[in-house]
Amino acid sequence: METLAMHISNGIINGPVAAVFAVIALAAMAYCVMRGRQDLDDRLAPMAGLVAAFIFAVQMLNFPIFTAGVSGHLLGGALAAMLVGPWVGALCVAVVLVVQALVFGDGGVAMLGLNITNMAVIGIAVAYLLIALLLRVLPRTPAGLAATAFVSALVSVVVAAMGFVLQYQLGGTTDLGGNLAGLAGTMAVSHLFIGVGEGLITATTVVTVAKVRPDLVYALRALKPAAPVTVPTVGGVR
Repeated sequence: METLAMHISNGIINGPVAAVFAVIALAAMAYCVMRGRQDLDDRLAPMAGLVAAFIFAVQMLNFPIFTAGVSGHLLGGALAAMLVGPWVGALCVAVVLVVQALVFGDGGVAMLGLNITNMAVIGIAVAYLLIALLLRVLPRTPAGLAATAFVSALVSVVVAAMGFVLQYQLGGTTDLGGNLAGLAGTMAVSHLFIGVGEGLITATTVVTVAKVRPDLVYALRALKPAAPVTVPTVGGVR
């Protein structure tokens, strides 16, 4: 049986648990639509399209995990959160997941609620919370922005992977023989390495955008520093 660790295929999680997470995902996306409307403007709308396209591309890169038939991939949640914010960012990731499931068969259609919860809800939420924290304590220099992007991307990938482990504990269709801890360890270690790669990509992309057009980085516009800083900021945006 082949599956993707983050793009869960049909039959990996039982129907009742999948249905519960479908409701959770639907409610979360409805809230993101409501909040995202307040953020959308002539600057954010085209950026959202670019972010969704970038996430679609990077998610096509899969990396084998040390168990048969299982792989992981880049998520793009931290990148979306930094460039277009948590609400629009979550919608971007969700749209990518729906297209991948319906058009490319990447992840089961019946499992969309699980996949959206892991990547568009948990991944984005963890990433943006870390971004909000780190941008208040780190200088808003290229180095500080890069560190924020790297850490938020790495941690969000690992936590999102643990979302799959929780879902499998609740409704996995294959008996692991009490070795859930082994699954959690495998997922954590594998996605730690994936998270390092995603962190580097996210940091490079965000810093590049910030140097050229800092006004396009949502996190720099929306999150105010805790106190005035005296060091040069990225593109002059505080």
